[in-house]
Amino acid sequence: MHKAGFVNIIGNPNVGKSTLMNAFVGEKLSIITSKAQTTRHRIFGIVSGDDFQVVFSDTPGIIKPSYALQSSMMDFVKSAFEDADILLYMVEIGEKELKDEVFFKRINQLEVPVLLLINKVDTTEQSVLEEQVAYWKAKVPRAEIYLISALRHFQTEEVFNRILELLPESEAFFPKDQLTDKPERFFVNEIIREKILLNYKKEIPYSVEVETESFADSEQILHIRAVIMVERDSQKGIIIGHKGEALKRVGMAARTDLEKFFGKQVHIELFVKVNKDWRSNARQLRRFGYDLN
Repeated sequence: MHKAGFVNIIGNPNVGKSTLMNAFVGEKLSIITSKAQTTRHRIFGIVSGDDFQVVFSDTPGIIKPSYALQSSMMDFVKSAFEDADILLYMVEIGEKELKDEVFFKRINQLEVPVLLLINKVDTTEQSVLEEQVAYWKAKVPRAEIYLISALRHFQTEEVFNRILELLPESEAFFPKDQLTDKPERFFVNEIIREKILLNYKKEIPYSVEVETESFADSEQILHIRAVIMVERDSQKGIIIGHKGEALKRVGMAARTDLEKFFGKQVHIELFVKVNKDWRSNARQLRRFGYDLN
């Protein structure tokens, strides 16, 4: 018997969804920062064995959207509800429900198994954990509750084993050696965007999109040319920095991670362009891979 299914991870921003999927897959597929809305797309991480295939799905943190980009991000979350064979609802200590009540109501209406994962348990005391378990048992009575630390891999193996038990019987959805559904250029863009999230403050990281214009791969070295899109001329100056130092820092940090990811030497060129109001422009959003209804 072969088992396979889609295991979709949902939750508020910054609860640890990307950290959890990366832990399950054993590779850094989703970028991780302490800032909200780090994940913008729905990203598959595929774990295969002889008799199973788990297609994990990392999704953007649930928010009330304010502009077209955020609406598209929430559409990725909606699709995660629609095709889940198992839903992982992730919360952190002290959290109260999802930031969108409509999504929260859907959790209790689902017919598929729901595992409610209380993350970051290593940051609090036993009495608090007991209160949290009681709270969530009352709020989501049909869910199985697990206390975990995704960062420290505490109880993640137990969750994975339970997922294998709950998977439906099915053939594999992807080739057994495939790790994700995204192309290589997607991960180039995401790694560069992660470095922008880490190196700039306030609105700058949220006004940025990255596009790889050329990806020339040879046996010894990978040549990458990528464009960082911003919405305003003033943001372009901030990204570049005095004498180009800020942009150079981003490029060096991105190159280090890209070399780890691809396992070879990387030469990267970064450019900054103004693409006015791209976050609210339907044509531009589709160009960057965001689905719009």
